[in-house]
Amino acid sequence: MLASQLVNTGFPVINLFDKASVALQLMDEYDVLHLPVSNEEKFAGLVCKDDLLDVDANTVLSAMGTALQRISVKGEEHFLTALKLIAENELSLIPVVNEQSEISGVIPVKDILRMLSRFVGNEDKGGVIVLETDKHNFSFGEISRLVETNDAYITQLSTYTEGDTGLLVITLKINKIEIADIIATFQRYEYTVRYFFGEEDYANELKENYNHLISYLNM
Repeated sequence: MLASQLVNTGFPVINLFDKASVALQLMDEYDVLHLPVSNEEKFAGLVCKDDLLDVDANTVLSAMGTALQRISVKGEEHFLTALKLIAENELSLIPVVNEQSEISGVIPVKDILRMLSRFVGNEDKGGVIVLETDKHNFSFGEISRLVETNDAYITQLSTYTEGDTGLLVITLKINKIEIADIIATFQRYEYTVRYFFGEEDYANELKENYNHLISYLNM
């Protein structure tokens, strides 16, 4: 999924010579903490509500200087690039620009979360297994083979390295609800199974966590 496929054109773009009060009013109306700023139809930066609250209401955005963040993605970039920038900079949205630095629209964080949920296969039925191993012992081929010996297959696999232990944590989404035999197979081959979820428990937990997150974002 490309950033251009998630563009929302329903959010306002503030002019570089608008006042801080105008930007704050629009942020309240659209329930966001950031808005893109343009100068002669070109992307000039991203303004944050916290920075606006620190200046006089009549201050024009051009006078805020370095407070404008030059953070954006191009339409042809993958949506995970947008996700990375949103997470690193704690953004409520990210502008999407074209090759001429013109603003095509924005991607709100809520849309990113919905896309991420689809991307990791949360809408697919199945179980989840979380393994841990040393990085040098990781073999996708072996893990896939062990799953397939139980007449199942992996629909999603993701990994990350824990900073404190150095262990590789592997999360598998399996196309089967009944995963007890798969768990037993991994344990027989001396994989450490951290935890696992059957479809019913997993779906309920995911729905609850998602609802909590959306409620938090709507505060």
